[in-house]
Amino acid sequence: MLKNYFIYIAVILLFFGSMSAMAQEKNRDSVQKTEQLNFYPNPVSNGKIYLTSNTTSTKEVEIFDVLGKSVFKVSTASKEINISSLITGVYIIKIKEGEVSATRKLIIK
Repeated sequence: MLKNYFIYIAVILLFFGSMSAMAQEKNRDSVQKTEQLNFYPNPVSNGKIYLTSNTTSTKEVEIFDVLGKSVFKVSTASKEINISSLITGVYIIKIKEGEVSATRKLIIK
């Protein structure tokens, strides 16, 4: 009887251990995809940013001010985005490509 309890406990631990490993793997894949979606230069001084990605699919770019108000939004397949309409300051930029999105701080000088 005691042997059966140990078997049940071992099966439960094995199950939760494999679930944890799968969650960590999924999280690692998500982080890697997010890191592949980026932009440069930061800080921006010429009014243009350049998107970097492993694919050439359409990206949705949205820029928010520090209060969370959307101040710029574009959907593009181009790598270059003109943001010269934005004034000097600190912003939050969200880049979305398919199911992957990345959010970063953007500084405009």
